[in-house]
Amino acid sequence: MSANVLTPAAVLVLWSLVMLFWMAGARLPNAKKLGVDISKAVGGRGSDLDPMLPPQAAWKSHNYAHLMEQPTIFYATIAIVAIAGAGTDGLNVALAWGYVLIRIVHSIWQATVNKVQTRFLLFLASTFCLIVLAIRALIATL
Repeated sequence: MSANVLTPAAVLVLWSLVMLFWMAGARLPNAKKLGVDISKAVGGRGSDLDPMLPPQAAWKSHNYAHLMEQPTIFYATIAIVAIAGAGTDGLNVALAWGYVLIRIVHSIWQATVNKVQTRFLLFLASTFCLIVLAIRALIATL
């Protein structure tokens, strides 16, 4: 089996689902303690609970939201790279894995420790991988 940029993208999709369940596992018991009965809730958003939740529960929610933001650019970039025929290029694969692994570390950090300086450095490192990958995606389409 050859290395392919689609594999790290699939891993990030699965990691996002792990974070979804981790978030739910942290939020639902806390919501119940606050007297929120989701079977009777009408309207509203999960983020409406954040000010009432312990910070450690809200952090998981914040990270899940982050995984729905910048990674969408990553998925588009991966699709461009793969469609352009550069999906098995070694540097592209390394950049894709770098992005995904750093985002997973970022998630774990934000969900557990959440010291902003470290989290920001992780974000910058993953963004650097994405920038280089996006430039290479553009070059692959020319």
